[in-house]
Amino acid sequence: MPSERFRRFLTRRIAVITVVLIGCLSSASAEERPVESNVILEEISVEAVSARRGPMPSYAGGQVAQGGRLGLLGDTETRKAPFSITSYTDTLIRDRQARTVNEALALDPSVRATQTTGAPFDSFSVRGFPANENTSGEVAFDGLYGIAPSFRSFTDYAERIEVLKGPSAALTGVSPNGAVGGVVNIVPKRAGDDLTRVTLDFGSAAWGGSQVDVARRWGPGREWGARVVGSLRGGATPFDHQTETTGVGALALDYQGDRFRAWLYLLAQTDRFSAPLRPFLLRAGVPVPRAPDGHLNPTRPWEYSDIDDHGGLLRTEYDLTDQLTLFADVGGGRTGVERYFQSAPTILNLRGDTTSTPQFYALGVDRLTADGGVRARFETGFIHHAVTVQASAYTEDADRWVSPGRGAYLSNLYAPTRGAYIAPIYGAGRPRFSDSTLSGVSVADTLSALDEHVLLTLGVRRQRVEADNYLSNVGTPASSYDKGATTPVLGLVVRPWDTVSLYGNYAEGLSRGDVAPLVARNSGEILAPYVARQVEAGVKLDLGRLGATLGAFRITKPGGELGPQNRFAQTGEQRVSGLEFTLFGEVTPQVRVVGGVTLLDGALTQTALAANLGHRPIGVPGVQASLGAEWDLPGLTLDGAVLYTGHQFVDLANTQALPDWARLDLGLRYATVIGAHRTTFRATVLNVTGANYWTGVATFGTFFQGAPRIYLLSMAVDL
Repeated sequence: MPSERFRRFLTRRIAVITVVLIGCLSSASAEERPVESNVILEEISVEAVSARRGPMPSYAGGQVAQGGRLGLLGDTETRKAPFSITSYTDTLIRDRQARTVNEALALDPSVRATQTTGAPFDSFSVRGFPANENTSGEVAFDGLYGIAPSFRSFTDYAERIEVLKGPSAALTGVSPNGAVGGVVNIVPKRAGDDLTRVTLDFGSAAWGGSQVDVARRWGPGREWGARVVGSLRGGATPFDHQTETTGVGALALDYQGDRFRAWLYLLAQTDRFSAPLRPFLLRAGVPVPRAPDGHLNPTRPWEYSDIDDHGGLLRTEYDLTDQLTLFADVGGGRTGVERYFQSAPTILNLRGDTTSTPQFYALGVDRLTADGGVRARFETGFIHHAVTVQASAYTEDADRWVSPGRGAYLSNLYAPTRGAYIAPIYGAGRPRFSDSTLSGVSVADTLSALDEHVLLTLGVRRQRVEADNYLSNVGTPASSYDKGATTPVLGLVVRPWDTVSLYGNYAEGLSRGDVAPLVARNSGEILAPYVARQVEAGVKLDLGRLGATLGAFRITKPGGELGPQNRFAQTGEQRVSGLEFTLFGEVTPQVRVVGGVTLLDGALTQTALAANLGHRPIGVPGVQASLGAEWDLPGLTLDGAVLYTGHQFVDLANTQALPDWARLDLGLRYATVIGAHRTTFRATVLNVTGANYWTGVATFGTFFQGAPRIYLLSMAVDL
């Protein structure tokens, strides 16, 4: 349940918003008639309202959208955005048969998964910085944290998956676990055109299932809408003695009136694994051994992971006038976890010998999020203004029980042992583990002139981070803090021609401090908040059918690290400079491309150990490249993708490194009409060459084995 502190905070914020809204209502009533007589202002307001009625339209080729959400600035065209943003469409997701958000972002050159298929959670890095690595989910849902599942987010309910790159706390609020490399946002499916689609899936080894997707609109003006998505999948996966069962149910209802609009989303998800894959640790001084066959599974058949997620979101907005819109949103979610599996196995030597200890783990996370404010559009002379004022809050309470280690056993990367069953140690309930409240008040104004050929964005957010920590498995208070900061944002877009946009930004992000890992002497302690800073500049090209972005950035972020006494503290700082190139759209009417290259130069600018100063940060490769292409042939479409990641270090001393790796994916798509119903067959082979490789490195030096060759088949029928 939400904490009493959050209730008091929310009551105060509602009171403030109410006073502001009453004032807006009063001024709107006095000025309503003359405002409505101004035809130009009415046209501006219609654009603002229509932008909220659905996701941004697709760009040529249908694989990416023409824009995405910039936090409180709302949906913005890519060419008019002072930030780097890419929005991947449902078309690309379905054609690649991507099941999770991680898999859907494989073609983004700035994003890399730090886990693998077969693990019970998604984690990734954006611009060399980690995201979604802890129990606080960092995938936003329709722009708000706390709704999407904390561990794995499936694509069944996603219409778009957006990546807003760089720290953006002034626009999106504090990320629940402190991610600063970017924000991944799910734009949920909602009712558009009427749709009834049934999809059957099959994948190696013996995994399969089905999905039903139904959308309807009704009413005199089709103002009412509903969309229902349900799926059930399960079976044996490509990993030895592993099975997986997933179920998803999602409901989206909406009302689109002349002045009032509302959206309600409900989500339920279950994710069951037997023998789930676990990340590896590497003993100090041991070189990284060669990667094992991707089919091999070091986890015992009796180990398991059960995760259940529920979430809901209500969004509302009302046009007081054609230039003034009030909005209010409230939502939340709950994640329940019960799992019994080995701690991260430690690799002991080059022979691949490992040691690990199974632990029982029970976790409950409750989240609540709310925001409200006003959006206004007006003119001062020849300058057009789009102003947003917003108050927001996010609260999270976590209860946890972790059993003591019991019965450590030895195994090997290349010849895993099954091991006898070891009974778990169950705890009595789930003692309180942590709670936090992330809140803020923000204002932003986008000033535009010369028919939006010059756009200047100015914004600021006053943010507050409150957190309490409790002794693990005990639940008594251990530490707390209450910190605040003011974070600005500045963005500029100059469009000398309609096809060219020059952009730049300065942004800061206030992040909740890192959580000390289990291996630390102060395990579970949350460090004080820190501020990350970004400077970015670049050029965007839009030729109508083909688009590209070239940008350079530098992000500086403080962070925690393990010191000489094995204590985790905020003694580190890292800087990552990068050059990004992305390409999307149609080369010809029959050939589509999406992907790019990211060059990263990372350095430790502050460290607990002077010997590490100037070293490359953990998990930051020098090169990341992704390129996907489709080619339409008579009756068929061929598609393929090449992914490459440069070598990356596992330790701060830069003595242990994962080698670089490359992967090839190929696919075939055939669309036809059977019995008057459009039917699409898809076949995909991931990792065609069966390459053995290690994936990306997470914050604490853990890494996964790459997935083996995987076969995917599907048939989708529009009834």
